[in-house]
Amino acid sequence: MSKPVGNCSNCGAPITFQFSSAVQTTCPYCRSILVRHDVNLEKVGEVADLPPEVSPIQLRTDGVYKNQPFEVAGRIIYQYEQGYWNEWHCVTNTGRSLWLSDAMAQYAVTGQATPPSRLPEPASLRPGQLFQWNGLQYQVTTLTEAQYLGVEGELPFEYWDKSKVMFADLRTGTNQFGTIDYSEDPPLLFLGEYVEFDSLRLKNLREFEGW
Repeated sequence: MSKPVGNCSNCGAPITFQFSSAVQTTCPYCRSILVRHDVNLEKVGEVADLPPEVSPIQLRTDGVYKNQPFEVAGRIIYQYEQGYWNEWHCVTNTGRSLWLSDAMAQYAVTGQATPPSRLPEPASLRPGQLFQWNGLQYQVTTLTEAQYLGVEGELPFEYWDKSKVMFADLRTGTNQFGTIDYSEDPPLLFLGEYVEFDSLRLKNLREFEGW
């Protein structure tokens, strides 16, 4: 299958999308944030200076989740009171989007889910609150207001020009994990599970001095 190709509307550099489902990417030459409209690329912003990277994961890292190969296509970076974390956009070999949350060496894999009813407003949420989804009971564990820092690589939707974002993290009595993401209206629900780093069988990792 041919990959969508265009030119950066800011610097003219050739841009090739690795994944046909991608809507947004960043120019590796001038750091413009580009949104795809058919074959035309529109500059909608510019990537700010990002914090020093401490994660071994990077664009084009590949791995396996539940026996399904995936490749890291992009990421969203957030800052909060304990530091910052990455939401890595992963694309499976079937074209499905997954999100690998990477915060302080704790990892979770989620996919977007459709809630049976409208999700609550953030002001009404409290730690300990319970929800029932897909036959599992989720409890709100933390409410986090994060600062949007930037994006990198390819994403399946437009995501730029954010400021502060509210997240509600939830978990079950086992290893299941969920997040209500209030960066959009209506808010988004992501469900999945915590995972061990080694279980993802990651390759093409970032190398640090001394490894």
